[in-house]
Parts: sequence; structure tokens; C-alpha cells
Amino acid sequence: GPNVITTPTAPHSFTVERLAQLRAAPPPAIAALPQPRVAVVLGGKNGVYRFTEEDDERFVGALAALGGLGASFMITPSRRTHQRLIRAADSATAAFPRILWDMTGDNPYPDFLANADQLVVTADSVNMCGEACATGRPVWVFEPSGGSPKFRRFHEALRSHGASRPLPVRPTTMEQWSYPPLDAAGQIAAQIERRWLRRREALPGLMASAS
Repeated sequence: GPNVITTPTAPHSFTVERLAQLRAAPPPAIAALPQPRVAVVLGGKNGVYRFTEEDDERFVGALAALGGLGASFMITPSRRTHQRLIRAADSATAAFPRILWDMTGDNPYPDFLANADQLVVTADSVNMCGEACATGRPVWVFEPSGGSPKFRRFHEALRSHGASRPLPVRPTTMEQWSYPPLDAAGQIAAQIERRWLRRREALPGLMASAS
């Protein structure tokens, strides 16, 4: 209906300004990593994505190929990440410069997003994929077995925007691309402001006709 606002991603707090502030002062451990830095954002099994052992093997091959192209890694799991997937990311990147967060201490996720030259995100999380696409940096989406029409529509929208591409089984080059960062919260806030101002302009006329 006319009162519905549709955005390609969920709202989040990673504005262009916040990401710029984080990039301006990277933690020493991140600054020491050679470029290109690849943030690896791990989700996990849910109601539609299965993450089979074969999927994990594909993931290992893709990450190892990126490392062979000169990438360093910043890896962060989430609460849903199963141990087998963490072990897969660990083994794939062990030979390369990296930070692998062990889920103790402060979460480095915001600094990983801001300071990544490219990002690899598992397809199972709308929020994590959307936040990665707030960076304006290339986003590779790893899709495990399964999926659903809803997730397919979501990922098709990200690809249509030019933000993401499917992660190749064996990347042979560090492709580069750019796109306008996706900021659903900003879009929603702008729509609310625009509609409120339009409503305020209409109120004097409504009040006059009521009297």
C-alpha cells in the first residue's frame, strides 16, 4: 500500500559516517594485516540452510584460494555458527595472515566491517549480508545447501544493486567493484521525515475545514 516503505536490507547502525570513523583509527592488529584484507562473517545453520560437510569443503577451497591471491583475513563467527564451520574457516586460513575472533572480549565485528577491502558472508543471515553491503566494498556471498524463495529474492536484490556476487568455488582473481552503500535505516528515517513534514503542511487546512 502507499504507506509501506520497502528497503533491500534490514535497518542497521553502520552509517557511512560511523564506518569512516572506524576506518580512520583501525586497531593495531588490523592495521598490521597486509592488504587486501578480507572480512569473513560466519553465520550458521537455520531453518532453510543446512551447511553440509560438502558445503564446508567448498568454503575451505574458496577461502584458501583467496589467501593464495594475497589476502589476509579477519574472521568472526556468530552465536549460530557451528563448530565445524569455525574449524573449516580456521584450517582454510591458517597459512595466511589473519585475526580469528574466539568470541571472548570485545567483538571486533564493527572494525572488521570498516577495514575490510572485501567481505565474504554466508548467505543465511539477512542482517549480516545487509551490514556488509553498507560498506560499499565488494561482498562475496557463500551459499550453502538449501535456501528458500525469500532468501533468493533477497540475494537477487543485493546482486541487482551491484553490491554482492556469489563466492566462486576457486576464485582466480581479487575482483574489485563498487556500489552506493546500502543504508536502510537512513532511507526509512528520510521517509518518516518527508511524510511527517507533508502531514504538518496539510494540518492547517484540515483544522480550518474542521472549524
